[in-house]
Order: sequence, then C-alpha cells, then structure tokens
Amino acid sequence: MGVYLVTDRQLTADRDVLRPVRQALDAGVRSVQLREKDMPPRELFYLARRMRELTSEYGATLLINDRVDIAIAVGADGVHLGQKSMPPNEARTVVGPGMLIGVSAHGLTEALAAVGSGADFITLGPIFHTESKVEFGEPLGVEKLKTVCASVNAPVYAIGGIKREHISGVMLAGAAGIAVISAVMGRPDVRASAVELVEEVKARRLRRVSE
Repeated sequence: MGVYLVTDRQLTADRDVLRPVRQALDAGVRSVQLREKDMPPRELFYLARRMRELTSEYGATLLINDRVDIAIAVGADGVHLGQKSMPPNEARTVVGPGMLIGVSAHGLTEALAAVGSGADFITLGPIFHTESKVEFGEPLGVEKLKTVCASVNAPVYAIGGIKREHISGVMLAGAAGIAVISAVMGRPDVRASAVELVEEVKARRLRRVSE
C-alpha cells in the first residue's frame, strides 16, 4: 500500500473530507482508511458510499474504520480494527475471505495477537510523537518498529508523527509503508505533501529491492 491515508475531517478547513482525499489520490496515494469516529452511522454510511465511488475512480483500496457493517454495505475492500473492536477472526466470519482486515497495534504483544487472529496487516504506532496518539503513551521509536517487523508474519505500516525525513529509517526498519493522517490531511497543499511522501516511499522501496 505504500502510503496509507487515514482521514480526519477535523483537520480540513471546511470538514469536506472528499476534497483532500481526491487531491491525495491525484498525488498517487492508493490506500485510504475512512476514519471518522464521531460521525453518526447514517451520515458515515453515505460518506462511505461516496468515498467508495471516489476511490474506485483511481483504482484505490478503501478500508472502513471499525464498522464492518458499513464496509460490507458499500463494497469496501476492507475494514480496519482497533484493540477494542471486534477480534479479527470474528470479523473474518462476517466479511468473508476476500476482504482485507487491518489492525492497529501499539506494541509487539498486540501485533502478534492480531496476526495470530487473522489480521492481514498491522499499523504500528505511535512511532514518533503526535498529538493524535498521546493516549497510547510514549512513542515506540524505530528500534521497536524493527523488532515488530521482524517478529510478525504480516506487513507492518508505521503510524504516528511520520514525516518525510523519517521514511528512510522507517523503511530500513522493515516497514511495508507508512500510515499518515495530519502529514497529508492537515497540510495547506495536500497534493504536494502527498506527492513528497509517495515518491519518498517509492524510492526507499526501490533502494531496498536493489540492495
């Protein structure tokens, strides 16, 4: 997935989440998680349906945060679960074999448990300091990321305070890519910010393959 964009309409000037997502897709982002936790279910359903239409235009992957029912209803590619969500193995019985299941983890124990329960991939964080993840304690850092990447049999995406200058270290640690919120959604020029991240991840991936 390279760059995995997680939405947050609170970071946009007019709370129009579709506009910055389109700009990010124009920049080459091909994975989006619709994560609007405070949105009423009915409103979220209609937004998810529009997001499915938008991501389909670009051939991009769409995951819905937590709401397995909405993911199924709109034909999303997957669902992203938290530590307090439905367990991955139980979600699998509902969504079937063809849907991606991602899980947020905040350390090795949670990552191993998620993969053992059937998660297709992990987002691990916070790797660096970020205001959106302060409830999860101190940043894990690149060394703990490296340990998790080496220990789980699934792709790991680094999340939490990820900036362009962090990508080299994150990818060297074994991450499959990065998951970002404010690094794209909260920027004045969403497209330019997304282009920088997409190109840097792509370059680091190519370098890793050639080494």
